[in-house]
Amino acid sequence: MSLTNCTIHFAARTDRTVYVSSALMKSLQLTGTRPIVLKLGNRSVSVPIRIIKKTGNHLYIPTAIKNHLLIPRNGNCMAVVNGTREIQLGPLIGVLTNASSPGSSNPFGSREVLLKQYISPGVGKSFVFVFVPRDVNWSEETVVGYFPASGGWVRKTVPLPDAVYNRLSSRKAEKTAAMENFKERFVRRDIPIFNWSFFDKSDVYALLGNDKEAFKHVPESHMSPTPEKVREMLEKHRFVYLKPTGGSLGIGIYRLTYHPKRGYFARFRSNGKNMLYRFNQFSGLMKLLQTRSGRRLRNYVVQQGIRLIEIDGCPVDFRFHLNKNGQDQWVVAGIGAKMAGKGSVTTHVKNGGKVMTPEQVLDRVFGSKADAILQNAKNVAIKLAESIERNSRHLLGELGLDIGIDKNEQIWMFEANSKPGRSIFKHPSLKSQGRSSLRLIYEHSLFLSRFRARREA
Repeated sequence: MSLTNCTIHFAARTDRTVYVSSALMKSLQLTGTRPIVLKLGNRSVSVPIRIIKKTGNHLYIPTAIKNHLLIPRNGNCMAVVNGTREIQLGPLIGVLTNASSPGSSNPFGSREVLLKQYISPGVGKSFVFVFVPRDVNWSEETVVGYFPASGGWVRKTVPLPDAVYNRLSSRKAEKTAAMENFKERFVRRDIPIFNWSFFDKSDVYALLGNDKEAFKHVPESHMSPTPEKVREMLEKHRFVYLKPTGGSLGIGIYRLTYHPKRGYFARFRSNGKNMLYRFNQFSGLMKLLQTRSGRRLRNYVVQQGIRLIEIDGCPVDFRFHLNKNGQDQWVVAGIGAKMAGKGSVTTHVKNGGKVMTPEQVLDRVFGSKADAILQNAKNVAIKLAESIERNSRHLLGELGLDIGIDKNEQIWMFEANSKPGRSIFKHPSLKSQGRSSLRLIYEHSLFLSRFRARREA
């Protein structure tokens, strides 16, 4: 397999001959002037070729061939030879999302900037675009994609993508049978789609449950707990967290504490304020929880509380942002330390938390041991990602792990997010890590789309 970069030129000619520069022929390890099969996505056409003496890797494609293949633009892309006479152009990389205002000049609303960040590493190098489910034509095997343009987007019809990065933003919509079937249609066409859906907390426990080495880093957790189980966990651990199984951004989380001489405490956030309630009896605590969150706590998990490291009396945890690279390996792309606000249940910035670099935190807490502890946490994060992926039915290429370190240097994983946010990368010292993460998403998309050079034995 030969892979190279090339420059496409559109030629306003009526014949079907494709002109190939001698340099490109050499780069692709092709010889002779026999016809080639030119492909884009799942579209192909057999064309005669003529070789022209020209420096650089150039491909001159007549309008009729361009229209048949649905090549979205001229300029730079990649070319890979499959077999002896088949040249695949591309790759076509699609970012799947949902539109806030279909048909408007800004169909993605506040997510426009984020979506343009996702596709930015591949712009001018391959054919990267954003698309929504309604714009896929399965009978024609085409999609109307949104390509970045000055001031907004331009819509162009292209073949189905070579790889799909799933960034659907609605947890509820993604759980529907219709959306499951939509994504399965890519799989049936051998089109890789990674980050299949949002994780519920129960999903993560199930994925790690059979891996003892990984599971030892997960706090004791129980789904849909009965009042008896909540009481048992409080008596055993003294404090626990009660979390919605499908929640995010720290919404709906309670920190519950039990002091044998002082009673039961519930800390949570309501109407933008941190709330603290005390109860003499366990029954009073349960009445509050059941009134606010449902009598059976069916969609909640009770989780062992961990005594995290602290700065100025405020707990600190870490968001490890992991990506797969162009060799299909997990790497830690970025780490943000999150210090809880005073009186807050969680370390989320929206709840008064503060983002710091891990070095700022660990140097202050552990001194000379900071580097070794951080490296150990990175190793654990990669092992956890590998275990989650190994037990998952679908492809993963990105994970956000909420990691805690306790005062005994033990590493704990509280949550795994298959569609992690990027708020940590707003920190000035983490911006380069944010760019690295975006680049890794693109490189992994290249790997999945099979636009990669064959490794030498």
